[in-house]
Order: sequence, then C-alpha cells, then structure tokens
Amino acid sequence: MRCPSCGSLDTQVKDSRPTEDSSAIRRRRLCLACGFRFTTFERVQLRELTVIKRNGRRVPFDRDKLARSIEIALRKRNVDPDRVEQTISRIVRELESLGEGEVTAETIGETVMAHLKDLDDVAYVRFASVYKNFREAKDFEQALAELAGDEDEPAPTGR
Repeated sequence: MRCPSCGSLDTQVKDSRPTEDSSAIRRRRLCLACGFRFTTFERVQLRELTVIKRNGRRVPFDRDKLARSIEIALRKRNVDPDRVEQTISRIVRELESLGEGEVTAETIGETVMAHLKDLDDVAYVRFASVYKNFREAKDFEQALAELAGDEDEPAPTGR
C-alpha cells in the first residue's frame, strides 16, 4: 500500500479489525520510510462495474464518489455515520448484484434516491434536486408530494 504522505510502498500493517457491520476490514498502517500512520479499508467486490454516463461515456464505478455525493446530500443532517455507511454498502451490493458489468448513471441515481428516501427526507430532496436538475420551485413541490404520497401508502405486508 502506497503511503499517502511520502509515496513509499514500504508500509506495515499494525492492526486489523472488521468494521462494525463487518462489511470491511479496517487496517491501521505505518510507513516505514517516513513514520506516517494511516488507515485503509478492504471491502469485498463482487464484480468490476462500469458506469455508462448520460453522454454514453464509460467510466469505472467509484464507491468513494458515491459516498461523497451521499455525504453532500446529508450535510448538516443528524444521521448516524454507521447508518450512512451501511446504506452505501447496500447500494453498492445492489448494483453489483444486478448481474451486469455495466450500469447506467440513471440506475445508480434511482437506486441512491430509493435508499435516501428511507434514510433522510431532506437528503432525498437535496439529491433529487441535483440528479433531476430542478429548475423551479414546483420541482421541489413535486418531490415533496412524492415523499408525502409514500408516507400515505400502507406498509407492505409479508406474504
């Protein structure tokens, strides 16, 4: 693992432990060249995903980019960081389990919105405003109406 401070490849693992939800291994590392300490996370990856952007361009899926966009939507919201990490992991697993090596940006956006709706209403509206490119107040009203409509529906029953 390359040291983020000096770039040396000579690093040593000092401690390894699973994260709270056991979806990753957290490793504390020490750079033997400069003494810098840092943390890495190791996760299971079911398949390499490629994102098909709206303009047709193909780029590798980036979990960190997904996490950043969700964190922006959740900025200044009181949501437990463990719930956020679990939501991100669920989204990634859902995308990986689609059975395709390629996934559209639209599929990712819709999946994120579905999970944010369950996590935090404000984050859902924030994300939707960027994803759906809201231009007028009525766009926000429509998103809020969708949220209110979901709350009015009865909870699904197990069959």
